[in-house]
Amino acid sequence: MSGRRRQGKTFLIEALAREVGGLYFGATEATETESLRLFAQALADYTQAAVPYRFADWDEAIRQLFAIGAERRTLIVIDEFPYLSKVSPALPSIIQREIDRAVSRETPISLLLCDSAMSVMGGLLSGSAPLRGRASMELVVRPFDYRLAARYWRLDDPRLAVLVHTVVGGTPAYLRFVNDETPSELGDFDDWVQSTALDPGTPLFREARHLMEEEADVRDTALYHSVLAAVANGNATRGGIAGYIGRKAADIGHHLNVLEDSGLLRREIDVFRPGRSVYRVCEPLISFYQVVMRPRWSLLENGRAAAVWRDARARFTAQVVGPHFEDMCRSFARTESLFGELPGEVGAGVVADTARRSQIEVDVAVFAATETGEPRRILSLGEVKWGTRMGSGHVDRLGRARDLLAAKGYDVRDTALTLYGGAGFDQGLTGARTFGLEELYSG
Repeated sequence: MSGRRRQGKTFLIEALAREVGGLYFGATEATETESLRLFAQALADYTQAAVPYRFADWDEAIRQLFAIGAERRTLIVIDEFPYLSKVSPALPSIIQREIDRAVSRETPISLLLCDSAMSVMGGLLSGSAPLRGRASMELVVRPFDYRLAARYWRLDDPRLAVLVHTVVGGTPAYLRFVNDETPSELGDFDDWVQSTALDPGTPLFREARHLMEEEADVRDTALYHSVLAAVANGNATRGGIAGYIGRKAADIGHHLNVLEDSGLLRREIDVFRPGRSVYRVCEPLISFYQVVMRPRWSLLENGRAAAVWRDARARFTAQVVGPHFEDMCRSFARTESLFGELPGEVGAGVVADTARRSQIEVDVAVFAATETGEPRRILSLGEVKWGTRMGSGHVDRLGRARDLLAAKGYDVRDTALTLYGGAGFDQGLTGARTFGLEELYSG
């Protein structure tokens, strides 16, 4: 079980362990000797042992743990597992051996390993790792989607819900980070941002930095922050990122991979040009930090939130809200049967218009499930605008893209032209389906 911090993993697994009468052990950063001592104490408390356990090494400790698990047939939870495996690299192999013994003896064990270091937890079950093939469940706890997040933050106004989600995303713990404070109406949003995310006195203020520092594979945090800043500021290709940070494209491959494995960055293939891709920041708070906070960090630390927010408000709308709203619209199209059937793929891409020497960006392209030997069938081509009222010009551009794709061999006979708008649509608009904020939140 893995997932970025603040998603509620520990809350869930502690509650589960209590419900089934299982053992929960939360590891800490400690030496192997101290970790063994803490583990022995937790095991003794759980079994109510008359004599405290003493383990010389993890080999002895895990054998005892599995013996207790087999006897009681209940759940065993080890949280923050990488703290243990970091100082005791043989621990996964020891667990693997005991799992195999339990299987061969038909004495099943229910063991749940959990942590927030996405790259480390993913590595436990990959390649030639000792635990590969031993897991019966691999669960990633993800943030709330935008609809559930709106309910959680008690937001009824969809426009306000988008803005709040653009700052804090769907991470449940962030509501506690701002002392349960939510904006009651759209006009309160600016004051709310200044008193929460931009206030040095709140835990949310430094959270974006902590998200990076907590990743085990991140060493040079300055360089990783620069990579995220490049993407958040619109330099989404590998070449664009390299140019922004002053490195060669070949030199940043490792850093991009680490950020992807950590769940902080994702690579998205251009759906019309498979050889090209762009990177997007996964965590809204990091985009907000990189665009709004990081360039004026010293001013914010000195309590100048109002001045910083006035200066950054336009950038926030263009570079944070706009791209985030596009991503929300793709999520909407991905989860709903809007066009007669569930989509096979939803993404974004660029259609080249060589006759006019231009390119048409398609923000939401919805494909039907692939059929062998048949041309790819496009269910919808969509454009997204957050702050611009949408009209016939947007429909015409999508129509042109549809014609160009037809010439390339795509099946566009039933392709719907679709507009997703945050600021409404012209009256009497025809030729396209329209989805506004109410539809995105009501389904």
